[in-house]
Amino acid sequence: MRRRRVAVFASVAFAAYVAAYAGYRHAHLERWERDGRDYVLYGSRAAYLLFRPMGYADQALTGAGTHLGPHR
Repeated sequence: MRRRRVAVFASVAFAAYVAAYAGYRHAHLERWERDGRDYVLYGSRAAYLLFRPMGYADQALTGAGTHLGPHR
């Protein structure tokens, strides 16, 4: 019973993490005109460290790049 509870908690925590990244991605996605690619712009180092693991999966699945701070 305890093992199942831990599995359910881990699943809910992972789903919440993915949902939080999806919301962050939706709010911070920008198409860079220079190369025509989409980038998720991380506004702070904390957001970068929190969402970078999901950024790798996002890049593999959608091709969207990531960038810490605004493009120059």
